[in-house]
Amino acid sequence: MLNYDQPLYRPPSEARSLIFQVTLGCSFNKCSFCNMYRTKEYQERSWDEIKMEIDLASKHLPESRRIFLADGDALNLPTEKMIQILSYIRQKFPNIERISCYAMPKNILEKSPEDLKKLHEAGLEMFYIGIESGSDIILKKVTKGATGQTIIKACQKAKDAGYIISCMIILGLGGKTYSRQHVEDTARILNATSPHYVGTLTLHLEEGIRDEFLTKFKEPFIAIDDSGALDELEMLIRNMNPNAPVIFRANHGSNAYPIGGTFPQDKEAMLQKISYLREHPQLCRPAGLRGF
Repeated sequence: MLNYDQPLYRPPSEARSLIFQVTLGCSFNKCSFCNMYRTKEYQERSWDEIKMEIDLASKHLPESRRIFLADGDALNLPTEKMIQILSYIRQKFPNIERISCYAMPKNILEKSPEDLKKLHEAGLEMFYIGIESGSDIILKKVTKGATGQTIIKACQKAKDAGYIISCMIILGLGGKTYSRQHVEDTARILNATSPHYVGTLTLHLEEGIRDEFLTKFKEPFIAIDDSGALDELEMLIRNMNPNAPVIFRANHGSNAYPIGGTFPQDKEAMLQKISYLREHPQLCRPAGLRGF
C-alpha cells in the first residue's frame, strides 16, 4: 500500500504497527556497528508527502492502533513539524493507542523539556533508545556519539517528560577484552535510569561495516562466542538492581539463548534459567536460525 523507501527497519515489538517514514536514513549514521542506513542519505520528508501517506493509510487501515515513525531519526524533525504530523495522525486514526519512534540520546538532549512535553501531549508516547553499552571506552571505540553520562541524562529527560522508554543493549560489543567493563558499566546505566523495557541483541558485524568496525576499534577485537554471550547476560542480570520495575527481554533473533522476565521479581528465576542453559548447550539457537 505505502511505497516505502527501502531498507525499512522497526523494533521487533512494532511488528504489527503501521509505519510512516517521516525521515529517511539517520542524521548521524556513524556508529561502526550499525549497517541499517548506510545506503541512504539523510532526508526530512515534506509535509505533503507525509500527509498523502497518512491519508492513504487511513482509508485502507482506519482501525490501526499503533504507529511507528521511521526511519532512524524521526525525533530530529523540528518540533512544530513533528506536532503537525502527530496531530494529523490522531485526527485520521481515532483508535490510535500508541505512537513511537527511535530516539538517539543526542536528539533527546537537543529538545527542550517543553518541546518534549509538547510532543508527548501531541501523541508521541514511546522512545526506543539504543544504549548499546554503558562504557565510555566502548562507546568511543564504536563511534556512538554519546557517553554514559549523556545517555543517563537523555533517558531521565525522556522519563521526566512522560515517555515510555525501551533501551537496547548489544552483547559482545566490547569483545573479550572489555567484556566485564561493558557489562558492569551497562548495568550501572540501567540501574541509574530504570527504563520501562530493556532488550539485548548480540553483536553481528555485516560485511559492509566489518572493516570499519575493526579499524575504529583501534586494537585487536576478539569476539565472544555463545558461551561468552551467556556469561555477559548472566553478569548483566546479576548486576541489575533498578529502582523501578523493568521488563527485560533477551529474545531477539540474534541471541543464542532466549531469556525474559521482569525486575525485580524474576531476577532469580532468570539467573536459574541461565544456569540451566549453561548445563544444556544443546538448547542454544543454531547460528543458521538467528536473525540479525
